[in-house]
Amino acid sequence: MANIQSLIILATSDIHGHIYPTNYRGNSNQPLGLAKLATIIEQEKQKSANTLLIDNGDIIQGSPLMYSYHHSTLSTNPIIEAMNQLSFDVGVLGNHEFNFGRSAIDKAVGASDFPWLSANVLDQASNQPIYGKPYVIKETDSGIKVAILGVTTHYIPNWEKPDHIKGVHFSDAFETTDYWVTFIREHEAVDVLIVSYHGGFERDLTTGEPTEKLTGENQGYRILTEIDGIDVLLTGHQHRKIAQIHTEKAVIQPGVNGESLGKVTLDLSKTNDTWTINHKHAELIPVTDETPVSNTISLIACEAHQQTDLWLDKPVGYVDGDLSVTNPFQLRLATHPLITFINTIQEDVAQVDISLTSLFHDQAPGFSGEVTMREIVSNYIFPNTLTVLELIGKDIRQALELSASYFKLDEEDHLTINPDFLYPKPAPYNYDMWSGIDYQLSISQPIGKRVTALYYQGQPIKEDDTFHVVMNNYRASGGGNFDMFKDKPVIKEIQTDMTELLVEYFTEHPVVVPQYKTNFTVTR
Repeated sequence: MANIQSLIILATSDIHGHIYPTNYRGNSNQPLGLAKLATIIEQEKQKSANTLLIDNGDIIQGSPLMYSYHHSTLSTNPIIEAMNQLSFDVGVLGNHEFNFGRSAIDKAVGASDFPWLSANVLDQASNQPIYGKPYVIKETDSGIKVAILGVTTHYIPNWEKPDHIKGVHFSDAFETTDYWVTFIREHEAVDVLIVSYHGGFERDLTTGEPTEKLTGENQGYRILTEIDGIDVLLTGHQHRKIAQIHTEKAVIQPGVNGESLGKVTLDLSKTNDTWTINHKHAELIPVTDETPVSNTISLIACEAHQQTDLWLDKPVGYVDGDLSVTNPFQLRLATHPLITFINTIQEDVAQVDISLTSLFHDQAPGFSGEVTMREIVSNYIFPNTLTVLELIGKDIRQALELSASYFKLDEEDHLTINPDFLYPKPAPYNYDMWSGIDYQLSISQPIGKRVTALYYQGQPIKEDDTFHVVMNNYRASGGGNFDMFKDKPVIKEIQTDMTELLVEYFTEHPVVVPQYKTNFTVTR
């Protein structure tokens, strides 16, 4: 009689440092975080002895708690401690693991009781994986041998500060996956092969049509459709919720901030010492308001959580007026005092008179009255530094045209958001608002011809005019498909985190009076 067993694969991805069920901007019982996920994980582990737990990357960055930790004197990383407690089998490097530099990764990896994987994050000198091995093999209690291959989006050099990835080579994720899947199938007698890829899908899973510019940032569709030998593909990076069977592979992407747990169930039978997969099922188990918090995990992070709350409630300045955000869509249609404020700080620090910034997310509250660190990190959610580039007028116009594609006209001829900025992942941070120049965007015009006015100091900007412009390091590297900024001369780099620059500005200007001026408008 055949031996029949089920193998359970539990997957997390893009938790972004969220342990407690809060984003630290409001409600402290939100449906997210590793402390709630832990309850579901423990429940699932009790159902089968053949269970693997895998994190797919972007774990040590992204929440006020982790920002506070990376700037604290705490000796242990709370989220790594939590992962150790939950007995993760492996972790895979995400792109945001590099945001605090390699020393932060070294500490996280060194404190982990589980191996980290990324077959394509290589030492430039030796061409060998820097952190751990390309893959590991796990054998379950029932004798099922499982290979887990870890791969990371190779697009990281397009976003990350050079100092943070010094000595690192990111080989092509697709080519690396293809090589190692073939190697494992030829040299390892495994029953199941899992690829955990910190990257997403560049094409629609149903139609195969491109859903983004094919830069190589996301190669999940190619991996899924062109590489044989994969049984399970775990993905992330795009913060989507995906659970399905595609080309006979189980596919998972479990969202963001610990809002759901990915689960793949493989039913196997053993005949003559050979395991055969008979059935695959993929699902997402959502975290809800009613999901209990794991007391064990919350205790592990308690000190860091309390320290974070104290740090966030520290007053840093005062706004004598209103820089609050009431309607993020309207904010993007004309100069808003909050955007003026951020651009003013960037110009002041960089000593230039042209700046650009985004409203990074639609939940940004803005500032009004007393300002604390909580407001700072709620508005500026990324660990960006600043870069001054030398641009010509043609570059500025092209960048404005790309931002203008954020808008479209609906059937009633009203301004609305272009779906390309909403799906497959909301990307409001790729719409920039400039200061130091005057411009007008007319959305009734074709994409690429929407900049209908463009001036600097009252004079039309010519294509070959030269300007020094300050922006965050992500945009300066061309992030968000701003290819016109790639490889431009770097005039200056300000290596201080933007949130720290905001605090410094309030320290020097304890009372900030908003500036109300209009240098751009968006019309139909």
